[in-house]
Amino acid sequence: MEKKNNIYLIGFMGAGKTTIGKFLSQKLNYNFVDLDLHIEKEQGISISEMFEKHGEKYFRDAETESLRKFSEKSNQIISTGGGIVIKDENWQIMRNRGVSVYLKSSIKTLFNRVKHKSTRPLLNVENPFEKAKELFSSRESLYEKSDIIIDREGLEPGDVADAIVRELDI
Repeated sequence: MEKKNNIYLIGFMGAGKTTIGKFLSQKLNYNFVDLDLHIEKEQGISISEMFEKHGEKYFRDAETESLRKFSEKSNQIISTGGGIVIKDENWQIMRNRGVSVYLKSSIKTLFNRVKHKSTRPLLNVENPFEKAKELFSSRESLYEKSDIIIDREGLEPGDVADAIVRELDI
């Protein structure tokens, strides 16, 4: 099978994957897909509800199926969920179909972006900052397996999109 030219945006919740993905989509004239939004639409419930009713494994399986489905196409900017990196199968799909880009920020910056959003089921706990630190710590080395790492600390989304285009040499 031919290698696809999809771009997978990877990073912790609050990294700006969706926002930057939309910028990239316009710059490169690629189709934009937000996996989380697609899964919610397909399942007919929010991700928070999915976690509550069916558990995290159910969501992760739906996430892998959506990733596989959209990866069959070319010229896609795919905004992934923050936990996409925990399954080897997802890495295999992304490596075979395009390039992964890790949008790196500090845990403090990331948490400040998401702390007031109730749509983050993994942070609906007594001490959300500690939980975020724990999750981030467990995933950081996985994120760093990405083909390209962009440190987006202090950069506006448009600047991050420009940096990605430069790195991709498109």
